[in-house]
Amino acid sequence: MKAYLEEIKPDRDSSFRLLLTPHLNDFFMWHFHPEFELVFIEGADGPRHVGDHLSRYEGSDLVFIGSYVPHLNFDYGVRTDYRKVVVQMREDFLRDNFQKMPELAAIARLFDQARWGVAFYGNTKRLVGKRLARLHGRSHFRQLIELLEIFQLLATSSESVLLNNRPVGFPYNQKEQQRLQRVYRFIDANYQRKIEMAELADVTNLTVAAFCRYFRKMTRMTFTEFVNQYRIREAKRLLLADQSVTEVCFASGFESLSYFNRVFKKVTGVNPMGFKKVHG
Repeated sequence: MKAYLEEIKPDRDSSFRLLLTPHLNDFFMWHFHPEFELVFIEGADGPRHVGDHLSRYEGSDLVFIGSYVPHLNFDYGVRTDYRKVVVQMREDFLRDNFQKMPELAAIARLFDQARWGVAFYGNTKRLVGKRLARLHGRSHFRQLIELLEIFQLLATSSESVLLNNRPVGFPYNQKEQQRLQRVYRFIDANYQRKIEMAELADVTNLTVAAFCRYFRKMTRMTFTEFVNQYRIREAKRLLLADQSVTEVCFASGFESLSYFNRVFKKVTGVNPMGFKKVHG
């Protein structure tokens, strides 16, 4: 399974990003990002897929995920009336203070454990879920103070389990990660038209042949395979917005309706009309 890099921007005047029930349950998002992520979901039964760990949660879930740990969105396939709170923090969030402030030692250990993925249960999950649900009504300063208290509660809880038997991370250096981010930004801005390989070679300051090798090493797929999967993800969103199959084909960057149908079925297992009937 291939993960894609999600690019995240913090909320304005804040060092983190707060999302409330973003409703991604119709989208299969196997992805990773540099940011740490704390997720609470309730009113649902769904998949818990973090790194190599795969299980299902029932009723609610609370998970802390480390930087570059690939994971599936926790609301994928959920059809109940659920609530979800996601807090995403930059990879350097509090990092410089961990060594300088002994008061943060327990939280520092928690952030290190996040490389394994950490799930919480019992009273800890219930209490933290309630506190996360109240975050959005507070000022950024109060949100930060509350987050510190939440992390201290999690760090000192005995109601937790590591999801993987080894740290999960992204094995490439910062230069390669930044180069890949430029590629993703270019694809996001241009996927609706034909993209020439030479354009990406220019973006990454590589020859076409070197770019092809680099991209396959980083994503474990060819550039064409990746762009097609990206376009299909956009196509699914447009189909769910009740656009016709023909409209979606060209709006998502495909130049041929027959090729679009063939790629869509290869990626999703059903043709576009079948997908629309099932999920529309």
